[in-house]
Amino acid sequence: MVTVTVLTPTFNRGKDLHNLFQSLQKQTIKDFEWLLVDDGSTDDTKKIAEEMQGIAEFPMRYIYKENGGKHTALNVGIKQITSELTFIVDSDDTLVPDAIETILKYHKKYGMRKDLCGYSFLRKFPDGKINGKPFDPDEKVGTYIECRINADDTQADKAEVFFTKCLKEYPFPKYRNEKFLGEDIVWIRMALKYKMVHINRAIYVGNYQDDGLTKNRRKNNIRSPYGCMKRAMEFMRPELKMKYRLKGAVQYIVYGKFAGERHLIAKAPDKMLAACASLPGLVVYHKWSKLTEGQD
Repeated sequence: MVTVTVLTPTFNRGKDLHNLFQSLQKQTIKDFEWLLVDDGSTDDTKKIAEEMQGIAEFPMRYIYKENGGKHTALNVGIKQITSELTFIVDSDDTLVPDAIETILKYHKKYGMRKDLCGYSFLRKFPDGKINGKPFDPDEKVGTYIECRINADDTQADKAEVFFTKCLKEYPFPKYRNEKFLGEDIVWIRMALKYKMVHINRAIYVGNYQDDGLTKNRRKNNIRSPYGCMKRAMEFMRPELKMKYRLKGAVQYIVYGKFAGERHLIAKAPDKMLAACASLPGLVVYHKWSKLTEGQD
């Protein structure tokens, strides 16, 4: 049985899959499988996946599901995974040749620890520049809250490899008629129980597409306001720095208003924090409402 599953949720990215596939073909160690979860694509993704299966030098699986958003595709994939580790890799990104070898090296060192949910490696851009900042110190063992949010590195993506059992323990929540959800809603919840090893090795190469989820985050958030409100509630937790709790409280008001929720202060996990954020939250809500008028 393989140790690592590279899990790739994809939607209408058939043209981008070749680069990721080639980076997987070039891995120095083939102790992994590739699980491609197609979230209702209408392009030639299925045909391309079948062609890749025929020449892949590693086990590869393809699953098709109706469109529901990246987080729902992740849930479907995670249910099918039996390997110890799951590495979520987007369809338009690639891995460095020794990515799997590096993961297995650190898993051999730390894999027996019961307080861990996985490993966080660095990501870099195609020009070689590191996304965000290195961890201090290298191989720091700590929670996502401690080493990412409270370390003021929330805007930079990293390359997270999770223990599959922990992802099964914390599935992504689904909200009716919503197709977008920030994955860190789960990473924060997981951080209340588990730590990660933070490693200064760049194993993932990624960029942000103009039509991708990251560059269109605000529009996607407004279209999925209830889930974003729930995510904001996680950022109001007392374990986080106050500036992130305040930002979360403002977002809670903003997305709560977009979701049509009433009595937001009364329902807030921290009523005083929500009350302080109420006025700025309403200002942002009205500003964004005007900016989105007439948009699909």
